[in-house]
Amino acid sequence: QVQLVESGGGLVQAGGSLRLSCAASGSISSIRQMGWYRQAPGKQRELVASITTGGGSTNYADSVKGRFTISRDNAKNTVYLQMNSLKPEDTAVYYCKAITYSYNIWGQGTQVTVSS
Repeated sequence: QVQLVESGGGLVQAGGSLRLSCAASGSISSIRQMGWYRQAPGKQRELVASITTGGGSTNYADSVKGRFTISRDNAKNTVYLQMNSLKPEDTAVYYCKAITYSYNIWGQGTQVTVSS
């Protein structure tokens, strides 16, 4: 089983930056892809960015392209989401997700609040 622990959320002013971390433990070798999702109040959870564990291919939501960067540190089994030029509409709970060959697992979520 894979376990995920997220960190790095907080309160920031518009235009500021935050970096989220998602540390994976357990059956690391079974992970095929990891991603960051977010859910704002009253809205559905949406994909923000994802990265494959093999070739490192990335995918971004249009709303964050050019502002957010997903990366991984295989030695630390950690995926990062660098968020720059933050906007109030980026305010949400951010969740890390790991996709394995047989199941998906979510982290507990971390709150990101961007003030105007």
